[in-house]
Amino acid sequence: MGKDLRGKELGEGLSQRSDGRYTARYTNRLGKRVQIYGAKLQEVKKKLAEAKYEDEHGQIQAGDSMTVDAWYEYWFANIKNDLRKNSKMSISDRYRINIKPYLGHMILSQVKPIHCQNALNHMPDSYKQGTIDRARAVMHEIFEDAVEYDMILKNPVKKSVKKKSTVKSESKEALTLDEQKLFLQGATQTRYYNLFRFALQTGMRGGEITALKWEDVNFENRTVQVCRTMISDGSINPPKSKSGIREIPLTQEAIQALNDQREQNKRLRQISFEHRDFIFLSKVGTPINIKNIDVRLYHICERCGIRHISLHILRHTFATRCIEGGMKPKVLQKILGHANINMTMNLYVHATEDEKAKEMREVEKSLMVI
Repeated sequence: MGKDLRGKELGEGLSQRSDGRYTARYTNRLGKRVQIYGAKLQEVKKKLAEAKYEDEHGQIQAGDSMTVDAWYEYWFANIKNDLRKNSKMSISDRYRINIKPYLGHMILSQVKPIHCQNALNHMPDSYKQGTIDRARAVMHEIFEDAVEYDMILKNPVKKSVKKKSTVKSESKEALTLDEQKLFLQGATQTRYYNLFRFALQTGMRGGEITALKWEDVNFENRTVQVCRTMISDGSINPPKSKSGIREIPLTQEAIQALNDQREQNKRLRQISFEHRDFIFLSKVGTPINIKNIDVRLYHICERCGIRHISLHILRHTFATRCIEGGMKPKVLQKILGHANINMTMNLYVHATEDEKAKEMREVEKSLMVI
């Protein structure tokens, strides 16, 4: 893997020279070493993808006979090769499940808007809007890059190609104080009780919590270091951005949740050697899978009689309680690991909107002048 002058990974065959220019190298199908130069990284990446494509397909199949499947395979392997693993899994799933069955066999240049609409129309009614929008976005990007690389003249995924979900969107609002109390009461007897308590006391993302190790916790200074995240297939990645790497002060309740979890882990029959350092473990001694957490959350909410929530709602709830307690937005941004203050302010504005009526009642007498 090549690196730039700051040591950042650029991808296979890519590197930055001492004069600041970027270079890309690859070996073509005849065994000849090819080198490409450019002033900008994206320019070199594009030239590299074009050169590889021409080398692999130039004499094999013309653009007017290439199938969508063939283009997707090239696009995914050569144009999207530097994406994070989680992003690549998401794209792969949406293509395999929602696009390939209806468009994969078609000639790329013959795909029309009606064919793309048909693919979206076949998405089950049980799909949420976010999943539908993601499938459309992947479809649009596949064809948009085909236009960029002169494989087709125009993108068939037009603005009119869309589908609305019939599933009622889950509320993304934080839990109220009453809901939070009911939720914690209902979660008391579950294996994930300490994880939920910890989430509500730190605002950490689900993947950050499930990737947490004992070495990340400083009990003396009462802090936790966030330096990795776990994705749905169980693999570990660094946080998405530099702001995701952070240190969070721990409340007494958070410390107690960790101590209780340690005792819970001691009662496990076995813990695999590779997972012995992880904090939040399943009943078989492996890190907890986020998908299992969401299933358990559904049952807890059903039992408590509150609206269904995801693990991410606990993060919003933490942020809301902090705002209600008077925490400054800039401090909250650092704790949440937001890349910019706008993300935090959106939470801040929402929470303060809920406080307007309360504040108005408190100043009501002062407003009376007669």
